[in-house]
Amino acid sequence: MKNNKIMNTLEVFAKAMVQPLMYLSVAGMILAIGSLLTNSSVTAFLPFLQWKPIQVVGKLMYETMMILINNLGLLFVIGIPAALAKRDKHQAGLIGFMSYLIYLKTSNIMLTEMGQLAEPSAMLGLFGTGQAEILGIQVVDMSVFGGILLGCLVGWVFNRTCEKKFGGAFQIYSGVRFSFACMVAVSIIFGAVTNIVWPVVQQGISALANLIKSSGTFGLFIYGFLERLLIPTGLHHLVYTPFQFTDLGGVLQVGDMVVAGAYPIVMTELQMGVPFSESIYYMAIGFTKMFGYIGIGAAFIHTAHPHNKKRTAATIVPLVVTACLASITEPLDFMFIFVAPVLYVLHACIAGLFIALLKICGVTAFCGGNMLASILMNLSAGVERTQWPIMLALGIVQILVYFFLFSFLIKKFNYKTPGREDDLTETANDKTPAKTFNGSEDAKYVVEGLGGKANINTVENCFTRLRVNVKDASLVKDEIINKAPNSGVIHKGNDIQVIFGLQVADVRKSVEDYLETL
Repeated sequence: MKNNKIMNTLEVFAKAMVQPLMYLSVAGMILAIGSLLTNSSVTAFLPFLQWKPIQVVGKLMYETMMILINNLGLLFVIGIPAALAKRDKHQAGLIGFMSYLIYLKTSNIMLTEMGQLAEPSAMLGLFGTGQAEILGIQVVDMSVFGGILLGCLVGWVFNRTCEKKFGGAFQIYSGVRFSFACMVAVSIIFGAVTNIVWPVVQQGISALANLIKSSGTFGLFIYGFLERLLIPTGLHHLVYTPFQFTDLGGVLQVGDMVVAGAYPIVMTELQMGVPFSESIYYMAIGFTKMFGYIGIGAAFIHTAHPHNKKRTAATIVPLVVTACLASITEPLDFMFIFVAPVLYVLHACIAGLFIALLKICGVTAFCGGNMLASILMNLSAGVERTQWPIMLALGIVQILVYFFLFSFLIKKFNYKTPGREDDLTETANDKTPAKTFNGSEDAKYVVEGLGGKANINTVENCFTRLRVNVKDASLVKDEIINKAPNSGVIHKGNDIQVIFGLQVADVRKSVEDYLETL
């Protein structure tokens, strides 16, 4: 019973996570096109793209989508409460947005009052400082993780407070207003606590830098592993930034000038025409973005249920293109990081392993940016300096490793990766349309058959099914539910699914309206 409860909770959370991500396949495709139109390597090869109107359109496509990618935390803090709320979902989303603003301002005030506001550098801004600017407010950087945590808190608080009633002069503070009042306090506390706790976590990650530096090839594995693993928390910035922009990534003496950090060293060596030093391996975090995500996306499409393959491909392909061409991986990462965390840890291990393999194989190819830029840069540098054919061979191997390992594990453990969600699993009955549902009259049979209002926890729907979570499954009476036209009732513990076909959205509204009258 306890395991079922945990699994049900995780399933609800996973579905809530998907809601903000469903739009990102569209955003990813637009972003990838914008990236191609404005990429200097592409425009040099196709000069007509340098025409000013085309560049303006490309910039609009790229930057308007990037503002969504850069504010995923905001999307989650609105989308998760709306998905978790049992009623008044739009109010839950609005409270999520207001709570996020309160949290951000709390973090900023605490940094200001304690004299801890970091000064942005001319080259990196706030990268590597443990702080970030979100919606124009400088805060402790929790990246997307802050939005996810706060979004879950909003959903939990909202469901427990939105029906609270007060009498007399305090009646105005009832319902969703009481939920907001509670979240004001929760958001301030959340902002204050994270300002104290998160910098300690950041310091721990930063302390690993010297260990990575002194551990040779194994250190490169740890470097790549942590850079991928910590993506959801924003702590990955503290892994790669010191190596790419400080002397941890190497020091190069050029005449009277000293160049420090992997990125400036690699750019200097490229311009000078000399062999690349080992600093280039700290730029290799782009290797998996160029190749690995192709294997991940292919595995998701391959393991999707047969009737969902086209729909899954339409969602996944744009995100893979975005990862390869724009080095933006978060939309695809969040497709599986919570529904299959074991896969994500494996993903981080493979990413780290292949950075180490680049060194073991003596490859000094540039793979720190998007695929097109990296290929063109390696071609210009030449085979002798880069060994780029070996890089391409390793890239193909990585694609195959991801594809076969992910496909095997997804099927073996039935992970609910894209296209495998229970919501999307059709049966023959799903395709058999039920007779027309007669509003409140049939809704009454559904509610009574589910054990009455007191027995119903949540009411949701997928494409063809009404999905209801009940307190006591023994109270559910199929014979009463079947007085309303449907194509079947499915029991999964405390989760009950009633198949209504494509009219299910109208059925859900009728059921919710009827519940409001009780």
